[in-house]
Amino acid sequence: MNHEKLRVAILIVSDTANKDPSTDKAGPLLTKAFAEDGDDQWIVSAQQIVPDDVLAIQRQVTGWCDGSDYINLVITTGGTGFTGKDHTPEAISPLIHRHASGLVPVAGVRNKTIIITLPGSPKGAKENLLSVLKQLPHACRQAAGEDSRAAHAGGVEALEKAAGTGKAMPSISQSHKHVYVQRHSHHHGGHTIPRAHTTPSGRPMSNDPSSGPAQRHRESPYPMKSVNEALRLILDNTPSPKPIRFPVNGTLVGHVLAEDVRADEPVPAFRASIVDGYAVVVGEGLPSSKGIFPVVSVSHASPGEIPPLEAGQLARITTGAPLPPGATSVAMLEDTQVLTRTEDGREEKGVEILTDAIKPGENVREIGSDVQAGETILKKGEEITATGGELGLLASVGKTDVLVYQTPVVGVLSTGDEIIQHDRPGPVRYGEVRDTNRPTIMAAVKGWGYEVVDLGIAKDKQTSLEQSLRSGMRSASIIITTGGVSMGELDLLKPTIERSLGGTIHFGRVAMKPGKPTTFATVPFKSNTGADETRLIFSLPGNPASAIVTSHLFVRPALRAMSGLGKVGMERVVVMLEHDVKLDSERSEYHRVVVSAGRDGVLKAVSTGGQRSSRVGSLRSANGLLCLPAREGKVGKGEKVEALLMGKVVGF
Repeated sequence: MNHEKLRVAILIVSDTANKDPSTDKAGPLLTKAFAEDGDDQWIVSAQQIVPDDVLAIQRQVTGWCDGSDYINLVITTGGTGFTGKDHTPEAISPLIHRHASGLVPVAGVRNKTIIITLPGSPKGAKENLLSVLKQLPHACRQAAGEDSRAAHAGGVEALEKAAGTGKAMPSISQSHKHVYVQRHSHHHGGHTIPRAHTTPSGRPMSNDPSSGPAQRHRESPYPMKSVNEALRLILDNTPSPKPIRFPVNGTLVGHVLAEDVRADEPVPAFRASIVDGYAVVVGEGLPSSKGIFPVVSVSHASPGEIPPLEAGQLARITTGAPLPPGATSVAMLEDTQVLTRTEDGREEKGVEILTDAIKPGENVREIGSDVQAGETILKKGEEITATGGELGLLASVGKTDVLVYQTPVVGVLSTGDEIIQHDRPGPVRYGEVRDTNRPTIMAAVKGWGYEVVDLGIAKDKQTSLEQSLRSGMRSASIIITTGGVSMGELDLLKPTIERSLGGTIHFGRVAMKPGKPTTFATVPFKSNTGADETRLIFSLPGNPASAIVTSHLFVRPALRAMSGLGKVGMERVVVMLEHDVKLDSERSEYHRVVVSAGRDGVLKAVSTGGQRSSRVGSLRSANGLLCLPAREGKVGKGEKVEALLMGKVVGF
């Protein structure tokens, strides 16, 4: 059978070669191997050098594999070792749609392209390529969609002859520390064919977008979860908070302490006056405080040396100023009168104290009376708030930095071909929808106190979604998407997460109204420092009411858990209904309401109106969600039900 030559692309992954291409030795050696040992079946149509960076590797490989002008075989060389900077397996693995089993770091098929990773050593790369080169033409043509039965018409012997193999076929090279492609047999021969992993038992799988709409699920493969089950899965799979050292300044607000904080110094650090008046020396065996005394010094609330004070002398003193050495008490200004002044009349010379009731320590703030050195002033788990005095307390004891938990960064992505920027000038065209979800959710996240990154709008194409999500995972630890999670042929988020990103979907449906298609997933991620991390993806329904309700119910608890807060759920209160509310017999409902406080102190709830999930107006002024059970009938006016607070109570 005559075939056109197969196209191969070689990707060299090397920081060194990226800076100086002349240092690359593996690329030319592999090109020569295809020319001399490839039986004239190959043409090297592309060769590229990229740094050992996950995103750079993925961009190049997807560019070769996706689209109609695809490459038949992509070979990567380099970045497959065990150092922190070797990222090729982590970059390639999530791109694979069908994996080849074995000890390889990564080998498999993406769309119609076979991808194989080889070591960076030129000798190791060539030996591993030659060990499978004879089988690759047949595998590439099968991946491209060639009729397998026609190719097998000559039987096993014909295949072996065409491939130049047989019983004497040598095993894969073991000269390098990795084994990169493992041949495996199946019922019609011993040739190498990348095959899919068996679907793990009990784990549902999303649609395969390449199969077309006729093959998509007619019912969701994801089991329905209760809201409580969904929350448990979220918290079980949310990464633990990360402690970091953070400076004590205004940006500390919103962080949670990761350790107890002890005072390094006492407050006050000196004996200080708590009133304006005169420092005196009183006590047992000393003259009465009542009488006329000379004013010998002045102590203001400012640093500096103060001369000692002796019995029978006064020192004028202001609130907060340090007592002179020897002083025991402070006479209030109201208990004194000036008798004599200096010649210019500006200063006091003699002052009379009108009472003999002044005791030692009176009107004095002793050293450490507010905070003692070594005292625990704040405890692990406490939040630094803008309304509390935590920041001032830290500053008062001289703390310059503290150990807190890192606050997560949130990326927000809208999806859909129909979605346009909300502020695009001019009227919407037929079928277009202005993006309300992204600005609404971003505002909510900022209001919760978290940094938010705008990830824009992704089109209903798997490559667009994949690229947007991968880019988002570089800048955010939690990604919120809206749209693309239902059962339509263009609802591609679930398959993109599972098949392209290698993620795990922990739930894909929740028994609630609104928000049934809500999806939560985790994706393994390799940071640029080489650290293994986990990214959370919340794929929320596209209808505005569903998106905002589920972001409060599910995303905010995860954010609070990653921030180190002990209490992660929404605030629950009991409210009295101002009117009847109809119930849903199948799903528990989270009904948008305005919660206000009456003069009698009772919290009352009024519906925002029609609760259709697409109705943006149902969010207006809403500060609470009624927790309504799934049952027939209604909840009547005057009855009390639980509500979750999304914002401040009206009237408080």
